[in-house]
Amino acid sequence: MKSCAQVVVIGGGVVGASVLFHLTELGWTDVVLVERKELTAGSTWHAAGGMHTLNGDPNIAKLQQYTVGLYREIEQRSGQDCSIHMPGGLMLAGDRERMDWLRMAQARGRYLGMDMEIISAAEAKGMFPLLEEQYFIGALFDRAEGHVDPTGVTLAYAGCARQAGADICQHTWVSDLRQRPDGTWDVITDSGEIHAEHIVNAGGLWAREVGRMIGLELPVLAMEHMYLITQDMAEVAEYNAATGNELPMGLDFDGELYIRQEGGGMLLGTYEQACVPWSPRETPWTFDQQLLAPDLDRLAPSLEIAFKHYPALADVGIKKVINGPFTFAPDGNPLVGPVPGVRNCWVACAVMAGLSQGGGVGLTLARWMVDGDPGEDIWAMDVARFGNWASLAYTNAKVRESYSRRFRITFPNEELPAGRELHTTPIYDRLTAHNAVWGASFGLEHPLWFQRPGEEPREDVTFRRSNAYPAVAEECTMVRERVGLTECSNFAKYRVTGVGSAGWLQRLFTNRLPRPGRINLTAALDRGGHIVGEFSVARVGTDDFFLFGSHVAEAHHSRWFLGHLADGVRLDVLGLSLVGLSLAGPGARDVLQSVTDASLATGNYPFMTFRRIDVGMIPAYVGRMTYTGDLGYEIWVAPEYQRALFDLLWQAGKPYGIGLFGFRALMSLRMEKMFGTWAREYRPVYTPVEARMHRSLKLDHDFIGRAAVEAELARGPARTLGYFDITPDPAEPADVVGDEPIWHGGAVVGWVTSGAYAHYSRRSLAFGYVPSELAVPGTMFEVEIIGQRRPARLLPEPVLDPAGHRMRV
Repeated sequence: MKSCAQVVVIGGGVVGASVLFHLTELGWTDVVLVERKELTAGSTWHAAGGMHTLNGDPNIAKLQQYTVGLYREIEQRSGQDCSIHMPGGLMLAGDRERMDWLRMAQARGRYLGMDMEIISAAEAKGMFPLLEEQYFIGALFDRAEGHVDPTGVTLAYAGCARQAGADICQHTWVSDLRQRPDGTWDVITDSGEIHAEHIVNAGGLWAREVGRMIGLELPVLAMEHMYLITQDMAEVAEYNAATGNELPMGLDFDGELYIRQEGGGMLLGTYEQACVPWSPRETPWTFDQQLLAPDLDRLAPSLEIAFKHYPALADVGIKKVINGPFTFAPDGNPLVGPVPGVRNCWVACAVMAGLSQGGGVGLTLARWMVDGDPGEDIWAMDVARFGNWASLAYTNAKVRESYSRRFRITFPNEELPAGRELHTTPIYDRLTAHNAVWGASFGLEHPLWFQRPGEEPREDVTFRRSNAYPAVAEECTMVRERVGLTECSNFAKYRVTGVGSAGWLQRLFTNRLPRPGRINLTAALDRGGHIVGEFSVARVGTDDFFLFGSHVAEAHHSRWFLGHLADGVRLDVLGLSLVGLSLAGPGARDVLQSVTDASLATGNYPFMTFRRIDVGMIPAYVGRMTYTGDLGYEIWVAPEYQRALFDLLWQAGKPYGIGLFGFRALMSLRMEKMFGTWAREYRPVYTPVEARMHRSLKLDHDFIGRAAVEAELARGPARTLGYFDITPDPAEPADVVGDEPIWHGGAVVGWVTSGAYAHYSRRSLAFGYVPSELAVPGTMFEVEIIGQRRPARLLPEPVLDPAGHRMRV
């Protein structure tokens, strides 16, 4: 075994082997994979081996496409048989909602080049004769689905990596990890030590234990998962003989089943409701290529549906039952990327769909390590999407929920209940008393909208307009015509202090820093000119700043800031040590002026001012800005003052018709003001030129990514963010949720990033990226919403107050 290496990958499953292979592909060949037993000995060896390209997140779907397309190459290069079967796959729908979901999935796939087809139940029966047609109303057929041999795939990755010079050490147990002062690592094994510049935790079932070696508690949990293989079936043999083909894969959403041909029989698996975590606190190191005791009683409800939907299965014997553990993160997506706050430490774990996603995970992590950027938009897989609130108990609750909902629809307006009311602000009870309908983001409860008094604070989930529609409309009208109050604690908040802070921030940000007492908006970029983040910058003093950004990206952005931190500069992540309330609307100044001695007249407190003032007896920082685009103020206080602040503003606002509004109204109001937002319009795959962030781009100073911005400005962007007015279906109006394809001239030319119904302006609006040559105001497009292509006109400016007078009055 080598005594030093550039990278040590810990774990020899399909994910670890993929990371090793992709590192060598990018030229890092001084790499070692260390496996406690044999390759595949964790959960890879007993996996069912299914692979598909469909995913609710198009960015992950793109990586799944890459993974599926990679198998032929590694099989040929390594000489290792991967047993690749590509019979295609059917996703079967038993009701209208599932058909709507399939139509939306087909639409998302269009701009990724996926060849998927909506077919009738009769056509599905012709392709898959085992099914009983009466239980289905249609299906989606995807030609790029199949299955592989998990062991073969892992060995093929390993073989290609070895050919490039990588070392693989099997039967080598990592017992400890120690970081040196220079950020490098000593990897302690039972066969000796390896000094490594980087370590990758691809420990699979043991990823949690490997993390604990460095004091890290990863949000990952193993679940028992069962599938069975039947005896050979005459029906299968007849189909094979008649068609010369293998039966296609099947996903039965109503039965929560997956089914495919295995030899002369069928393989049937399910994500049962009565799911069971495996070894929830600690994975035993003695576990080794073992299976767990089958428990068919747990599967009984699913098997009952399977025998009804596929009657031939009821009469065939079971050859084998596989029950093995595999890992989940709380939301079911992998954990990938650099560990926040730990130098040269990377993770690639919780990849529950390893044969669909392992190639993409390996590719993006290797790019991130070698190039400093993953090369794709993998926000949904970034380990930094969870904060320290994702405890062992939280992870257990969310993973069980995620597992049991594996084949269920999660509607765009649905809030899942597990792990809830974990993280609240001091006014949670006040807002609950006002009939708030709650959502959760980055672990924090925040009000979505306020139900009318006496009615149940519950939202009906749907792909169309829900029971929230009239209440949200009233909230929007209240803000535009009177005054609204909302909580704004669900922003990420940072404070930057120390000698040299101004110079440090100026090198990071595309905009000039504001003067003391002022706020402005800025972007932060990577070296390639892509958007790392979008922030409000409030300057208190020469070297004293507050930064406000996206709450869900708090760990993601703080990792980036800390990775660039200069000597003498201090970055504090404020979290809920700073909470806020926002007043917005024509009456906002009158309400706030009634409880402060500071003059809020525009001449004394103009738009984008940020100062420390007293509100009543409460010390506060008050910024004159809101995301509504109206006259307004964001009032920031220590948490011990928030209840008093709420009560004070609520009483002061009563003469002015004050009311509460939530996140849904805020999203509606920001759309009619043409305000983009992080994780939708602004993501790491877009540039500020494409995103039309020109007001935040000042080329009078040097900043990260400036050269790339100047080059793009000179040649012009290939695509541009557009703002669209959509004509909904009058019979069944529905608005965009994001990722819908944009059509022009009979072809898909772009995609929607976000949208909402703008209640006050009575428009269905959307943002989306289209080729720059088509981004001409007035140009007509079509946006595909639940299978319907609806007319969409490109707008030149906001539909409300394009000059911004309401904000500045």
